[in-house]
Amino acid sequence: MRLAELSARSGVSTATIKYYLREGLLHPGRRVTATQAEYDEGHLRRLRLVRALIQVGGIPVASAREVLAALQDGDLDRNERLGSAVWALPHGPAPDDDDPATEVGRRTADALLDRLDWSYRPASEAPAAPAYGMLVTAIATLSRLGYPCSVRDLEPYGRAVERMAVTDLDLVERYGTPEEQVEAAVALTVLYEPVLLSLRRLAQAEESRRRFGGK
Repeated sequence: MRLAELSARSGVSTATIKYYLREGLLHPGRRVTATQAEYDEGHLRRLRLVRALIQVGGIPVASAREVLAALQDGDLDRNERLGSAVWALPHGPAPDDDDPATEVGRRTADALLDRLDWSYRPASEAPAAPAYGMLVTAIATLSRLGYPCSVRDLEPYGRAVERMAVTDLDLVERYGTPEEQVEAAVALTVLYEPVLLSLRRLAQAEESRRRFGGK
């Protein structure tokens, strides 16, 4: 397909597509003349991913470029590419090692991972996964403010997201090739987060109605 058709099918303007090409977010099309190129379904799929990252997720172009570079790393297997790509997504604040509550957060996070029997363990010689840092920071904040944050309090949430992860990967495996699956996994990580937040709040409202409504 030519640029105009790629724009029409993707919903991305030709000017924006050209910008993505210049920034390396979209690989060049097959040159057919000095001024025209042909694009394929891979370009369309990549444009959808870039839209998810930048236009929906609000991810800076530089961060999006890191995510896409991880997806294209041929030295990594599918699991490693997905992990590297998700690692490159923007995350919340890293733990503050000057905050005494951080040590509480780290001990609780490690004990929680042990209870859940999850294989991730932060390596002392390498940066911790951003999601682990987010967990430590969140638990530290709960501890500092005096809200429940013990392993017993947090384990049910861990069990719930285990089941959610199975649903996530089942959805991803609907896509045909490993490349499509990894791209979809990253896009859905971004696109489903507001879905999950809104469903959680609606579920809380429903449970509140059942427990407290009319009393």
